[in-house]
Amino acid sequence: MPPVPQAARQQRRLALYALLLCALAITAAVISFAMGNWLGIVWVLMTGLSSNMAWYYHRRAKAQESAARDAGHGAGDRPAA
Repeated sequence: MPPVPQAARQQRRLALYALLLCALAITAAVISFAMGNWLGIVWVLMTGLSSNMAWYYHRRAKAQESAARDAGHGAGDRPAA
């Protein structure tokens, strides 16, 4: 199995950071709404943005890993599915 490309590792790391930001934004929104502050709407929007970023970077890393794996195989060397 070929090594994972550096770009895929960076994408995976960005996906984890975005997921962490999503969790923190959810927490901030809950606290904000519990305190009666309508500024929690901004945190809800931040949650949506960060979750989309996490999904995007995760999919991008998977695609890069798949492309690197397929590049290691010749046309007739593909493993049976």
